[in-house]
Amino acid sequence: MSEKYGRLKALLAEIYDLDKAIAILTWDREVNMPPGGVEGRANQLATLSRLRHASFTSDELGALLDDLSSKSVDLDPDGDEARIISVTKRDYDIERKQPASLVEAVSRASSAGLEAWARAKEAKDFSIFAPHLKRNAELSREIAEALGYTDRPYDALVDRYEPGMTTAQLETIFSELKAAILPLVEEITASGVQPDDSCLRLHYDPDVQIRFSLDITTRFGYDLNRGRLDKSAHPFATSFGAGDVRMTTRVQADFLNRNLFATMHESGHAMYEQGIGPNLSGTLIAHGASGGVHESQSRLWENLVGRSRPFQDFLFPRLQQTYPGQLADMDVETFYRAINKVHPSLNRVESDEVTYNLHILLRFELENDMLEGRANIDRLDEVWVERMQKYLGVTPPDPVQGVLQDIHWSYAGEFGTFPSYTLGNVIGAQLFAQARKEMPDLDTQIASGQFGDLLGWLQTNLYQHGRKFTPNELLQRITGQPLGTQAWVSYVRGKYTQIYNL
Repeated sequence: MSEKYGRLKALLAEIYDLDKAIAILTWDREVNMPPGGVEGRANQLATLSRLRHASFTSDELGALLDDLSSKSVDLDPDGDEARIISVTKRDYDIERKQPASLVEAVSRASSAGLEAWARAKEAKDFSIFAPHLKRNAELSREIAEALGYTDRPYDALVDRYEPGMTTAQLETIFSELKAAILPLVEEITASGVQPDDSCLRLHYDPDVQIRFSLDITTRFGYDLNRGRLDKSAHPFATSFGAGDVRMTTRVQADFLNRNLFATMHESGHAMYEQGIGPNLSGTLIAHGASGGVHESQSRLWENLVGRSRPFQDFLFPRLQQTYPGQLADMDVETFYRAINKVHPSLNRVESDEVTYNLHILLRFELENDMLEGRANIDRLDEVWVERMQKYLGVTPPDPVQGVLQDIHWSYAGEFGTFPSYTLGNVIGAQLFAQARKEMPDLDTQIASGQFGDLLGWLQTNLYQHGRKFTPNELLQRITGQPLGTQAWVSYVRGKYTQIYNL
């Protein structure tokens, strides 16, 4: 290791520690902090964000990256050293363009926005949150202008989360998905088949639900020696290092799906973080490759495994044993159809696999409208209702089930993140199709509750690499194919043709 590369790693380790300190304070804010701590926590996070930005954009770090980048041609292009230099250089160039005042303003607006979002939900009153959403949209525009873009401001924002992705590419992906989804929904509706999902809406003790879902996810491979599960308003997973990766969930006594599948979802994120190679610890590539790749893992474990027919042979007998009063007279096939029922819903996180991407399309369009000045944010709650009626044929009865349902817009810097959810569906299907090719008995393993080979395959091919490779590089390395919608369309078409006898 050269002296300059050693110095780079030392500086990155300090920034890594600041990132984890910010993550701990954020986790505590959403899990434990009393309401009176809002202002103090906002100041703490703003200070750490400012210090982090100053450290990462220092002249010394820039000079090291410039020097090491010029000499990296002699390195293995896929090796840790070359990738740490190149990925960090990309991050540095992006962050260097954002002044410290903007970074601090984003942090303060995010803390205030989160508190206002929570109050607005409690009061079912969008007007409480609207001024904060205006401010966050303004700051997102400032970020886009600071970063620069050739075509549309959204390009600059989405590229931070999905390297190389553009608004035009996303519009193509959504267009292809719409062309597949809308006819399928019509066929399902015309089939007249109506799976009975009433079993999901009986009373299920919340504490028992949490214990059960945690047991399932530890069987998947989530390591409780390096993690824990808590409750929060909006489920999430966060990493303080490979030795401490936490997740949160939520629970509803009269809806089994909410906790069970939310916990499966977050375990996919958490296992990804737990699986990042120790050789990357203390660097800025010790994280998932992109928002979409990260989401591919939560969707893979929640849907491609958790809602699959083979998995029900393992899951359902355990559910029956845990809830004999509710499920004793139920059969596994009926339960499988219940958890996969297609019904346009109000809530994104509880929507079915077929219509889920329409929820993301709506948010993608509204973010572009806000960024490009076409949206009247004061009446965004009304616009939301209009779009929900257009795309899904449902009408939210209040803002809580409408425009306020997601936490994301309370954070000033999160415009551009929603497409990652759809990209996660697409990438997850591509990866799972490849895993099936390489493990022909995968369905049999899943049906018997054996997940070690799948987790090991993901660990070897994906998790250990962190951010070393871009999403397209990973897909090419693992599947031999670029990002595309075909695997997801084929998966959904095949699954729901069987369920609805199409």
